Formats: sequence, structure tokens, C-alpha cells
Amino acid sequence: MSKLKYKIASMRLRTLPLSLAGVLLGSLLAIAEFRVQWQVVVLICLTTVCLQILSNLSNELGDALHGTDTEERPGPTYGMGPAAGSKADKDGKEEFLTVAEMKRLIIGAAIAACAFGAAMIRVSFGTFLCIESICLLLLGAAAIAAAIRYTLGRNPYGYRGLGDIYVFLFFGLVSVLGSYFVCAHTLLGWKLLLPASTIGFFSVAVLNVNNIRDMASDAATRRTVALMLGVHKARIYQTILICLGWACMTAFCLLRIPDWRHFLFFLTLPLYCRHLFLVWTREGRALDAALPLLVLSTFAFSLLAGFGFCAFLY
Repeated sequence: MSKLKYKIASMRLRTLPLSLAGVLLGSLLAIAEFRVQWQVVVLICLTTVCLQILSNLSNELGDALHGTDTEERPGPTYGMGPAAGSKADKDGKEEFLTVAEMKRLIIGAAIAACAFGAAMIRVSFGTFLCIESICLLLLGAAAIAAAIRYTLGRNPYGYRGLGDIYVFLFFGLVSVLGSYFVCAHTLLGWKLLLPASTIGFFSVAVLNVNNIRDMASDAATRRTVALMLGVHKARIYQTILICLGWACMTAFCLLRIPDWRHFLFFLTLPLYCRHLFLVWTREGRALDAALPLLVLSTFAFSLLAGFGFCAFLY
């Protein structure tokens, strides 16, 4: 595997649909209510992709430095190999990414996130000097710091069982409400907390199933909610997260003017049922199939939910 392929592997592109799910849902809900500039939506998506890649790169570097990514880890191998000290791939011909190379990638992703985020605010609000722009700049700085501090630093919160809170806040509430606000310049009441919470619960579920899969390798180096609960209770927790997500979005639709198109997201229900079946019947490396299934299900869920409200206009 070449250096470029290692870099792409470290970006963990299969996670991008999950990060885009929230901002696309927020943007589509805004489009259903207001006139929105398409350039703003594109910049929101680009900013989100850069933040997700930044988080993934930082996560890999932090795990490698802490010795979490060992050969016993059941998940896929990324650009730094099974551990920070790894030097060559299985053929012994090419080296994995070094710590210095990974740090350069992280800096590049952070700069790209800042650039696209600033452009997003400038295009949407026309200035950096209004209170809305200043608040969004501060929120963006907090998102970058949170992405880096997840597993990096002396006391990373991802190693203290706090990852679920971070994911719910940034992948759910900030993602949906933030994108809606950037598009619409307003937030229409508390009801928007329901779809935002839906994406938050599903995103936490993605993290939780990842932690259930990696329980054996994580036990020596980190604390996760899955480890604190144990396998059986972690599976119950996973089921509760999925059910809460569905309940919140269903409640949001019922609180609006009734229309069958608002419930298009129910087409993804078999996918979530399949996901829970895998969670309850598989473990270790065999559970890895449940991860992309949940990510893609959440992405499809968001698109169908958002388009369902946009279609109501026509």
C-alpha cells in the first residue's frame, strides 16, 4: 500500500456519510421553510467533511500514541498500522505513516476546515462582524478543539467514557441546528431539537457499536460506555439509542401539518432492524459489518426525512 493509500485509509472515508447526515437534514429542513443559497449548503458540507477527517486523523494518532491500535484490535487497519511503532506493511516493502506525517495531515485538515468554515459564514451572513458570525466562529473553534482532543493530549475525553456526550452534541445538536441556522439565520422553536436529537442518538449508536466490537482490545487502555456496561447491557443501550432516534423524528413529524411524505424515512426501518439483529447475534470482528450498515442507514434516513419535508412544498 502506497503512502497516498495510507493517507486515504486514515481519513476513514466510510464515516463521512454519518457526518453529512446531520448537516444535510438541517439544511433540507431549512430549505423547506426558507429560500436558501445553494453555495451555503455546499460550504456547510465541505466544512463538515474537513472536520470529520480532522477528527478521524486525530483519533488515529491518539490511539496509536496510547497503544490502543494493536494487532488484536478487530477493526480495520489504518495508515499508521496496528501500533505507533509499526514500520512496514505485511510485504515489508512500504512503511506506514509516521507520527510527523500524521501531524502534518491533521494540520492540513484543520486549515481546510477553518477556510471552508470562514467562507461558509461569509457567504451566508455577508460579514464576520455580526453577532451570529462571531458565535459561529467560536462554535467552529470549539468543534476543531473537540475533534482533536477526543484521543489526543494528556487527558483525552474519549478515553474517559465521555465520547458519547461529544458525539451527541456535535454530530447531533450542533450538526442539525447549526446547519439550519446557517441556512435560515433563525431557529424556529424547540421542535427542531427532535430531529437534531435523532441524528445525535444514531451517531452515538455508531460509536457504541464500534466500542462493543473493540471491547477486548480497549479494556487495557481506555474506558468506554460499552466497557462500563458490559456486552449485554451495551446491546440494550444500542437498542435504546436506535428506538429513541426513531421516536424523536416520528414525534417531530406528528407535531407538524400531517402529510404522508414526512414519513418517507420509514423506508429505512428494515435496515435498522437488520443492524440490531447483527448487534445481538455477532461480536468481535464479525460485528464490523454493523458499522457501515448503520452509517449508510442514517444517511439514507436523513435524506428521506429532509426530502419528505421539501416535497411537501410541491
